[in-house]
Formats: sequence, structure tokens, C-alpha cells
Amino acid sequence: MAFTLAIIGRPNVGKSTLFNRLIGKKMAIVDNTPGVTRDWREAEANLMGLEFTVFDTAGLEENFDDSMEGRMRQQTELAIEQADMVMLMIDVRAGITPLDKHFADWVRRQKIPSILCANKCEGKGAEEGILEAYELGMGEAIAVSAEHGQGMADLYSVLRPYVEAAQEDEEEEEEDDEKIFNKYYEGAEIGFGDEEIEEEEIVRPIKVAFVGRPNVGKSTLLNALLGQQRVMTGPEPGVTRDAITVNWEYEGREFRLVDTAGLRKKAKVYEKIERMATQDTYRAIRLAQVVVLMLDANEVLDKQDLIIASQVVEEGRALVIALNKWDAVEDREESLQRLSDKLQTSLPQIKDVPTVMISALKETRLDKLMEKILDTYKIWDSRVPTGKLNRWLSGMEAHHPAPLVQGRPNRLRYITQMKSRPPTFAIWVSRPPAVAESYKRYLANGLREDFKIPGVPIRIVLRTSKNPYHNK
Repeated sequence: MAFTLAIIGRPNVGKSTLFNRLIGKKMAIVDNTPGVTRDWREAEANLMGLEFTVFDTAGLEENFDDSMEGRMRQQTELAIEQADMVMLMIDVRAGITPLDKHFADWVRRQKIPSILCANKCEGKGAEEGILEAYELGMGEAIAVSAEHGQGMADLYSVLRPYVEAAQEDEEEEEEDDEKIFNKYYEGAEIGFGDEEIEEEEIVRPIKVAFVGRPNVGKSTLLNALLGQQRVMTGPEPGVTRDAITVNWEYEGREFRLVDTAGLRKKAKVYEKIERMATQDTYRAIRLAQVVVLMLDANEVLDKQDLIIASQVVEEGRALVIALNKWDAVEDREESLQRLSDKLQTSLPQIKDVPTVMISALKETRLDKLMEKILDTYKIWDSRVPTGKLNRWLSGMEAHHPAPLVQGRPNRLRYITQMKSRPPTFAIWVSRPPAVAESYKRYLANGLREDFKIPGVPIRIVLRTSKNPYHNK
């Protein structure tokens, strides 16, 4: 999008509620507790046909140290640096506070356009607060109710000139680039002849989610890959709450990286905000294509790690394990052996899970991690020709036929790959209900080994042909 709008303000004035309203879905976690949002996040907004990018930011506090509030303020300042306009939001029910005045003065000193938004204006009691907003010296406030959707037409009227101006500037830049291209190649023999130029296949970004227990280094890894402090980090467990999505490019390939909140055992999750953060993390797993399970190399695969890994496999996502803090491990061979043993005994449904030893803090072996992600994604997205599959199926049945059903053979008639992502195969069998789970595992392991499909979930669907003489 050509135009970007950053929503800022003190805690609990309704920034995330308005963010969700503008993008048309509940992406940001919303609660009455102040300070729910910590990192800034972006999404594409559509306000009555007006399209732009909107930033949701953390509540502004007057802290300039390394405290949680100070780091939240730094994240908000990073968002403002990338925005075209700042919207300062206030709560008219609470009235104008000294903190509102402080940040209004700060916003006016910035070198980008700014507007004032007065939230929670539903009802008659809001009129006095709207008039008080003139004290901030930012002109007339746009009266809205983010929760109830009131005032969106007024917000549209204010934003429209800025959005259209940004779009016109972008179109002019594209026209200038096209003129330069045409001038450079005017009269030149480019060499295509009469052959038609095929359109390039649309390559969509690979969605990668970083998951794991709290404080294993997920946010540190995201910052290390991006080369900037995009998300908050710190020694406190559970710093990340919202699942933050960032667009990124690696060696010409586009990625959508998702940093998620740490997942603790269900018995230890009792706060409402943590429950919502956990649900947001599981949603990120469902929407991801590759999931990187981050482990502390000194605490390899405890019960909670295995629960997370099983959830990833159940959802059919490609799994990559990243052993973080590898530089701090004393006995590396023992750590790797312990990981291998636990994967074999506790995660038998998926074999040869790719594992990379990294240090997110020291930014070591991150290229190896990206190689594994790309390789695993290709396997997860692979397809096997039907002819090869049926020749393979004949060999598997000849080597180990399915158990008899009432003294009769349970023939494997035909196999084809229904889809990829994950690789899913349909097998036509005489009597599908009689095929034991152990035999399905035998077929899945054979597919994995013979067609080189390691480390990703494989699904097998059993079907049967209709009997044309049934009920006749």
C-alpha cells in the first residue's frame, strides 16, 4: 500500500479495537487491561473502499530506560519512523490527561502529518470530552467509537486526501520508471523475435511461524534474520503476546515470518490475556506452511515441546526444529542423542525431522536454518506421478499383503496423490475399514522412504469403488 497510518496513544484508549475495525478482522488481542499490545504490527486496511496500511502500536508511557514500558515506547517510535501519518488516539470518557498533553506536544514536533482521534464517543456524555480535546493543540478531533463502528465516515473524509495523494505519487513513480525503460530500449533489438513472452508464475511468500515455550529465543531469532530490533525481546518470559507477521526476502524468495507468544502447559495458563495469546499462536500454526519449533539446547524436548510438535504435525504443517543457544551447550553429543531418542519414541508419526543447531543471539548458522526451511517446504509441496505410485503399490502389496478379511484378500487396487501441502494419498482398497493402522503406517513409511519425503506429515485416505450390482 502507498499510504501508512500509525495509531498511537496512551494505554487502553482503544487502538487495537480500531485496528481490528479497519482491517475487518480480530487480529490484535483486545482486553480492558492496559498494556496488552507490546509490539507494533501492520495489516492492510479497507475503510469504505479506501485502502492503506495501518500500524497498531503499544501504549505510550513516559519511560526512557530499559524497562518493559521503555522498550514498548521504542517499538512505537520505530513504527512512526515508517509511517506517513500519525493518529493520536484519546479516550473521551477519561478526559484529557497530562499524558495525553505530553504526547500531543511530542507528536506535533514530528515531521509527518498528524490527526487527533477521540474514541469511545458513543452516547451523550462524550460531547464534553470532544470539546476538551482542543486543549491538545491538534485541531478538531475525529469523534469515533471503534467498538461500535461509529464515526468511520468522518475518519474516511479526513484520510481520503492523504491516501489519494500517496497513490498518485506512486503512480507517477511507476510512469517515470516505464518512460525510462521505454527510452532505454527504444529502437533496440532485445532479441525476443516473434516468440511470445510467457508470464512468470506467481510465487507466493512462504509463511514461516516460530513457536516454542516462553523465553527460548523466538523474537531474538526474528530480529537476527531481519537485522533490526523489529520485535521486543527481554529476559522476562512471555514478552511477546500478539503473533507479529513481518514480510522479508531471502535470496530472492519472499517470506512471511511470524513471531508468536510462548506456549506453556495448559494447567499453568490461567490469565485471560495469556489464553488469548495462546489461541493466537495456535492460529498462526494453522495458517503457516513451515513451523520452526525452537528449543533451548540445554532443555531438549520436554513434554510441552512434544505437545507443540504433535500439534504442528496434526495440522499438517512442515516442521523444522531449531536448537537455540547451541553455543552454551557443554556436552553437545549427549544433547543431540537425547533429542534423537525422544523424537523416535515420542513422535513416531513423523521421521527424520530436520534439526539445525543455531545461536540467535550471536546470529550463527542462520543460513543453515533457512536452507532447511526451503528444503522442507519443497518436500512438503512435492508431488509424485501416479504411474510411479501404482508400480510402487504393487511392489508393496507383493512384499507384504494386507491382512485377509473373512478369508478373502483385501486388495490394494489403485493409488494417486490427491494433493500436496502436506502430501496426501488416496488408496482404493476392497474393504477400507478392515485395513489396520499398523498397515497404514507400513504404507506411509514406504512412501516416505522410497519417494524421499522425510520430515513432513504424510496422510493416507482409504477409499473403495462402488459396486454397480449393489441393491440390484
